[in-house]
Amino acid sequence: MGRKRDSVPTAAASLLRWLRRLPTKLKVLLGVSAMVVTLIVLRMTLKTELGKLSIASELCHAVGIIVLIYKLKTQKTCSGLSLKTQELTAMFVATRFICSFYMGHNTHTALDFVTLASTLWVIYMIRFKLKSTYIEEQDNFSMYYVVIPCAVLSAVVHPEISYFRIGQYLFAFSGYLESVSVLPQLRVMQNAKMIEPFTGHYVFALGVARFLSLAYWIIQIYNTRGAYFFLIGSGYFWILAAILGELLQSFILADFCYYYIRSYIRAQLIMAIPA
Repeated sequence: MGRKRDSVPTAAASLLRWLRRLPTKLKVLLGVSAMVVTLIVLRMTLKTELGKLSIASELCHAVGIIVLIYKLKTQKTCSGLSLKTQELTAMFVATRFICSFYMGHNTHTALDFVTLASTLWVIYMIRFKLKSTYIEEQDNFSMYYVVIPCAVLSAVVHPEISYFRIGQYLFAFSGYLESVSVLPQLRVMQNAKMIEPFTGHYVFALGVARFLSLAYWIIQIYNTRGAYFFLIGSGYFWILAAILGELLQSFILADFCYYYIRSYIRAQLIMAIPA
């Protein structure tokens, strides 16, 4: 169950108990309704400035990495962290950075540089400085299961970028790889059974980042009445594939985010999730 801080019953805890007693179908309906309401609010708030959603998504990812850096610097341990997820993250961010660098410098390029540099530092700490605290047996997800399928899929479905031909494959590869890069980290958490706070904060930040990114795609499609699928010439299948990738990662992280919020409401310092 985890250790609890001294706390008193709150409205949030009462709401959680009420939700827990509801039938599963009703829980799903309420979850979908909450997501739709959030999308409506975001659309009405941002209007023509939807680009801020993708920037906010990348900022959330960067914040998650900063949380990991704080953990490594203060606690001097990398237990509970997946080296493979960090390596996959460095791979897709580096690929995306190369694409954005050639396709035009912007805020995304700067954010990718910061995220890449931070991720490489985390990898260095896990591989060398804090190697004795890294539990390799728990980090047993094979990277080949995600890298190879992403590479094959990017060769088949990708955006059409006439002025940067190699970039269309690299950009697609980075998008597909991002959607499954968290899988090794989830495997580590399942193997460990318990999740310490900073690792939980990091993965929750990834979940928020994915929701914001998915919201961007959905609102763009709604605003253009579906025409957004055709905005990249004959590469419109790429838009569909990108959205499916966002949905996949959002689905992967949704369960974790539920248990994270539940543990936070219950004031648990150590989070437990079912295997």
